[in-house]
Amino acid sequence: MPGMVLFGRRWAIASDDLVFPGFFELVVREAVCMQILFPVSLGCLTIVITSSRYRIVFFVLFCFVVFTIPAPFPPQRGTICNPGPRKSMSKLLYIRLALFFPEMVWASLGAAWVADGVQCDRTVVNGIIATVVVSWIIIAATVVSIVIVFDPLGGKMAPYSSAGPSHLDSHDSSQLLNGLKTAATSVWETRIKLLCCCIGKDDHTRVAFSSTAELFSTYFSDTDLVPSDIAAGLTLLHQQQDNIRNSQEPAEVVSHTPGSSQEADLDAELENCHHYMQFAAAAYGWPLYIYRNPLTGLCKIGGDCCRSRTTDYDLVGGDQLNCHFGSILQTTGLQYRDFIHISFHDKVYELPFLVALDHRKESVVVAVRGTMSMQDILTDLSAESEVLDVECEVQDRLAHKGISQAARYVYRRLIHDGILSQAFSVAPEYRLVIVGHSLGGGAAALLATMLRAAYPQVRCYAFAPPRGLWSKALHEYSQSFIVSLVLGKDVIPRLSVTNLEDLKRRILRVIAHCSKPKYKILLHGLWYELFGGNPNNFPTELDGGDHEILTQPLLGEQSLLTRWSPAYSFSSDSPLDSSPKYPPLYPPGRIIHLQEEGTSGRFGCCPAAQYSAKWSHEAEFSKILIGPKMLTDHMPDILMWALDSVVSDRAACVSCPAQGVSSVDVA
Repeated sequence: MPGMVLFGRRWAIASDDLVFPGFFELVVREAVCMQILFPVSLGCLTIVITSSRYRIVFFVLFCFVVFTIPAPFPPQRGTICNPGPRKSMSKLLYIRLALFFPEMVWASLGAAWVADGVQCDRTVVNGIIATVVVSWIIIAATVVSIVIVFDPLGGKMAPYSSAGPSHLDSHDSSQLLNGLKTAATSVWETRIKLLCCCIGKDDHTRVAFSSTAELFSTYFSDTDLVPSDIAAGLTLLHQQQDNIRNSQEPAEVVSHTPGSSQEADLDAELENCHHYMQFAAAAYGWPLYIYRNPLTGLCKIGGDCCRSRTTDYDLVGGDQLNCHFGSILQTTGLQYRDFIHISFHDKVYELPFLVALDHRKESVVVAVRGTMSMQDILTDLSAESEVLDVECEVQDRLAHKGISQAARYVYRRLIHDGILSQAFSVAPEYRLVIVGHSLGGGAAALLATMLRAAYPQVRCYAFAPPRGLWSKALHEYSQSFIVSLVLGKDVIPRLSVTNLEDLKRRILRVIAHCSKPKYKILLHGLWYELFGGNPNNFPTELDGGDHEILTQPLLGEQSLLTRWSPAYSFSSDSPLDSSPKYPPLYPPGRIIHLQEEGTSGRFGCCPAAQYSAKWSHEAEFSKILIGPKMLTDHMPDILMWALDSVVSDRAACVSCPAQGVSSVDVA
């Protein structure tokens, strides 16, 4: 940190990233050296002389290579943002790369010598074979590493490292900045297209590629972070957050007993969430059902996979339709006749969904599927804002473009294809309920808003919806008919472009203030994530507050993109200026937060924790929390288990006189 400059270009690797590769290569080479540099028998004089010469040259090359391997020093010196003590690394790497040529030549000669097949002492032959194999493996690994750390934009950044942008007038610098942004977007678009090469190339897909590329180029182009810096920063942030939480005073508890109506409302909505989560999970089809029931799932739906009901039931698009139908029946407990429409058609901006009659709650349920394919990921990442076309009195109607387009697709299918009309012709007295998990939860919230003019009694239950969904005005408008459910530290309900910018700034600040080298941060962080410990054991502030040793800025001096970045001044606590394309967005509706009270292991593999439920304000989800459960808390099976636990515990404690006091905090 910053990225190393070699051969006149920047690479996506820092000088302190070479500690672990260097140690690994050193151990491997010493092991091979010990195997080959031992006395051999005197049989086959020609082979002995040849092998002796081979070993002498090998030993000389070994000595040169060992002295240029970047371990254990100097990569261990300095800190992430103080690479001064590691300034000799570039020279060592030049020498090390130059030694690859004689090493390749000698490995080739060793391979040819072994290929002669002269019979002799097998220990000699085995030693030479081991040397040749290890040499070629190291050479191949180096080539692969060079390809991985190659930065396509590195050549565009390096020429400005010395003079900087100050010598350019405003017109030239503006043109140069726009050119660099265009190049960064083009590089990201190429990467995304390669990653999603199996997806079709219709108009929606091309728009999603461009949208995602622009998002990534905007987020990553204004810093000189390498991947290991981000990993170290996330590790330090997790420990810092745990340290702050442990040092805080217990939250103030309200001195009065909450109203019975508030508690009754929470209990009623929790019971509704518990019921409708089954439909949100059913929308995922057979993969989630098999995942939740690994031993019995295949047996229960195997018979349905072999049947053909497409002529009797409205199944549209997708593979293994009958397997999906079987898993949906098992998850919801409904009958075949209760389903009006099931679609597993999956494209960019077009989500699978189902429509069913829920006789228990007397409702027509529309369940929208969450993220489960590359097409869905592109929908998620189309994060710029667009005006939501709805009939309501709200003026500011900005919403997440990708999710808005997906909700508009489901809306067209429900209204224009007459699916809802068909459902209400069967059960005209039922009410409309729209549900979904993750991406499906966000689409469900937008869909409910679109349908509210025609169905004023519509209700929506969004499970773990993304935070960056729509404007503050729409968030307030949705309070009366949308309920969102969030579990623990789930990252998705805290995820928005604004929160990611805040996370980037916090990463920059915490690694700037850490006085430990990166390899110690990563080793300690790995131990902390796996086994826990005291977060105070690893400080995240410079000893004595001496910030003058930060000889290099954390943000890349080599790129004009960083000079005018709002994140360049990382010491500022002022909020980032929001981009017109990425304004601050908010989650849908009222939010129920399920919080863990017990401990169930650091990764939530064995759910044994107890959970409490409370109404929460959206401000409680304005920062991304780092921890092992930030991903597992988003999984639908974990969320369903937590809901089961909360609903059963609250039902068992109905007679407790002070049931709600401990779970209601002052906002």
